Amino acid sequence: MTRFVGLDVSQKITAICVVNDADRRLWRGQCPTNPEQINTLVRRHAGSDAHIGIETGAMTPWLVHELRNLGLEVVCLDARHARAALEMQINKTDQNDAEGLAQIVRTGWYRSVHVKSFESHRARALLGARTQLIGMTTRLSNHIRGRSKHLPSARRDAGIAFRSEGLSSDTSPFRRRPDCRPMLVAWRQMREQIAVFDNATHVLVRSNSACQLLMSVPGIGVLSALAYVSTVEIQGASAGHDP
Repeated sequence: MTRFVGLDVSQKITAICVVNDADRRLWRGQCPTNPEQINTLVRRHAGSDAHIGIETGAMTPWLVHELRNLGLEVVCLDARHARAALEMQINKTDQNDAEGLAQIVRTGWYRSVHVKSFESHRARALLGARTQLIGMTTRLSNHIRGRSKHLPSARRDAGIAFRSEGLSSDTSPFRRRPDCRPMLVAWRQMREQIAVFDNATHVLVRSNSACQLLMSVPGIGVLSALAYVSTVEIQGASAGHDP
């Protein structure tokens, strides 16, 4: 008899429910959100050939890959579709949501979502972090430019805030102003960290044949190639290794 398992995952606790193909609840409970403990309970109450359903979410990639590595059959359900079905429940609890997910897997009324590899997620995280720093640096540089207009010696060259001598020189107006120097120091440090991200991006792209092929097209650079490959996750191409 085939058994179906629903996992309602939170940061600390995962609710688990097991049903059979006759629409009968066999067991439900909860445990810490730990792949090994979930694997133990699923095998004990549903067997190693159970069909497991889990919603898309922040912790889904990690948990799905870990459970699959432990030999379990896991499908990822579109959270929007699952939510539409779960909202029909009278009492909405974690335990009831887990049972609802198990019933969705049992009926087959779901759309399976592909879970990207860890390499693709790391590449996307790298690009996202770099984008955040770029935005922060742009806002800070615009603020420094605005402050530089209040300095007579800087009006002739508003870009003095972004020269290395603007920080190190004893005659620099920014060195004498406590409201400007900390911002300039922060700006330079963020630029250094952006350079670290740029180096890591180049390492990923050099180790990825799909990125190299895309960059042979005029106008496609390192960032565009890595963003495309890590988003589409081209079959047979890895998004690289950790820098």
